[in-house]
Amino acid sequence: MFWELIATVFAGIGGAGIALMLRKITKQSAPKWLVPVFAGGAMLGFQVHGEYDWYDHQTSLLPEGVVVVKTVQEEAPWRPWSYVFPQTMRFIAADIDNSARNKIDTNLVLVDLYFFERRHMAKRVPQIIDCVQGARADFTQSFTGSSSNTAQSPIWHTLEQDDLLLSSLCQDHT
Repeated sequence: MFWELIATVFAGIGGAGIALMLRKITKQSAPKWLVPVFAGGAMLGFQVHGEYDWYDHQTSLLPEGVVVVKTVQEEAPWRPWSYVFPQTMRFIAADIDNSARNKIDTNLVLVDLYFFERRHMAKRVPQIIDCVQGARADFTQSFTGSSSNTAQSPIWHTLEQDDLLLSSLCQDHT
């Protein structure tokens, strides 16, 4: 975030430089207010470009076998352009290539989900996917997989039938 601030300042300096060059070319007949307008416009343009480029940049850095399974687009009143072009501010990626099928119950698949959010560190959350039930649960060391009402039994969350995570991991079970 620090480097983004530095880059924004330099974009403003560049925008002001362009306005100063326009004033010099026009022999100072261009209005003085062009300098702060160009500086502000360059900084705003840089920030907007960074907001929209973030998702494409992050997904280009994902290793092979890691698949984006969900994106979250947001709109905000302080970014009025986002109502026309919503921004992808968060997404979830699954490490499909390194997923592991349970040897006892092959309907269960262990997969790492990575949660990415703009200006935050990525978070890794191991999940168990039940291909037959179409559900997911958090994986812990005490995971039993049983559905009995014990204190250690997992809480299963139903997935939609067209969920990309389910279809990516369970092609051979559908």
